[in-house]
Amino acid sequence: MSDFTHINQKRREMFKYSGALLGGLALAGLNKSALASSIARGESGSGATESVIRINYNENPLGMSPKGQEAARQAIVKANRYPYKEQGQLQEKIAGLHGVDKSKVLMLQGSCEGIRSSFEALGTEKTQLVIPELTYEGGPKYAKVMGMNIVRLPMLPGWKFDIEGMKKAVASYEGPSIVYLVNPNNPTATITPADLIEPWIKSKPNNTLFLVDEAYAEFVNDRQFRSVDGLIREGYDNIILLKTFSKIFAMAGMRAGYAIGNPAFLAKMANYNTSESLNYCAIAAASASLDDNAFIHYSKKTIDTSRQILIDTLKSLDLEYLPSEANFLFHRIKVPLEGYQKRMKEHGILIGRAFPPATDWCRISMGTPEEMHTFTRLMREFRAQGWL
Repeated sequence: MSDFTHINQKRREMFKYSGALLGGLALAGLNKSALASSIARGESGSGATESVIRINYNENPLGMSPKGQEAARQAIVKANRYPYKEQGQLQEKIAGLHGVDKSKVLMLQGSCEGIRSSFEALGTEKTQLVIPELTYEGGPKYAKVMGMNIVRLPMLPGWKFDIEGMKKAVASYEGPSIVYLVNPNNPTATITPADLIEPWIKSKPNNTLFLVDEAYAEFVNDRQFRSVDGLIREGYDNIILLKTFSKIFAMAGMRAGYAIGNPAFLAKMANYNTSESLNYCAIAAASASLDDNAFIHYSKKTIDTSRQILIDTLKSLDLEYLPSEANFLFHRIKVPLEGYQKRMKEHGILIGRAFPPATDWCRISMGTPEEMHTFTRLMREFRAQGWL
């Protein structure tokens, strides 16, 4: 792994691109009516106040938990101070949730910063990035700026990762490799089972770093999924796990996330972070949100409900879809996506963008159940008009 210790100072142009909870969380009892009432009053989420239904960015429609919002409000009066102590406390809390030492946690301004800083700190022009053909574009975007060689493996039927093909790409390359795995994947919302990923990581292929992005892991129901934080606890040092507060915690606009992994790697990544700390309000909101088990549970169940509303409609319209383990779903459409997007926008609904090579598929983010009922009614109307 020595090649990953090289740091190219010329890559600071990359700064312009800056922008575990699984099973370990004991879900507290939930007063659903009280929480739902706070959301309806606009204390959590923007869905009740926006005229446009946004189901295009994989945002959490509920908004931050009431506890997270209150913590952020209280933090404003301290915003004249640097939050180094508070960030350290958040770092300790995250380490405890994942069962790792604090030295294995690096705070980030969203998980995208982790992608960028890991490439800057650990990659060179000789490094190849090995990725599935259809995945989150943040990885190849930053790798391209770095001048890294990008190896895209075609997807298997069902838009599944070709893990065996990725293995061969790594094994046949003499230089260092970074394998970027998004699990659940974006835009497909599908998981790659742990039984396919873990043996490869455990085999410790030479000069290979596994960058695993688990932004949507808290939404997963499929037991074949397992976070790689378990491997990190076991001592495997060839992994960097990326996490974000943007999804289940509904903090996309606050820019908060973290990486878990080899302390030596994280220390190098820290040199390329845009700031020494997150902002005070983001730290306070993140810490409070981690403790709000009732909201985490409510958030997941709401997404489950919204997803089922969409699935029922897709079945009734005989539209193919992939099994979703995230807060979005990927389904086939029978008309050009651009026209479908335009018509939906004219009716006040924003849907997902194009994801080549899946040109006849559409990504739909989950809104509130009420929003999904509105959307699916419109889907049926569009089908009647021949627009879907």
